[in-house]
Amino acid sequence: MVKHIILWQLKDELTDEEKDKVKAGIKNGLEGLAGKIPGLIDIHVQTESLASSNADVMLDSSFEDEESLKGYAVHPEHVAVADSAVRPYTKTRVCIDYEN
Repeated sequence: MVKHIILWQLKDELTDEEKDKVKAGIKNGLEGLAGKIPGLIDIHVQTESLASSNADVMLDSSFEDEESLKGYAVHPEHVAVADSAVRPYTKTRVCIDYEN
């Protein structure tokens, strides 16, 4: 199994209300991919964090293997969510992929 973890920081110019809407959009969009991407085992987006955190959103996903992760990266439904709900609103992205 391969784990794919991403942490995002949202853009500073977003208001708190806008950030809440963006977080909900990211969560709904990415979690909505469950059952649609070959090899995607599990997908969860965490939008609530403690004050000690320095990231706004976390993606925690699991794939059958590295090839499944590569397929996810270019899958049209994933790309559509990333291009509409994630990339326009994030300023930083940190990712770690590993075999579990």
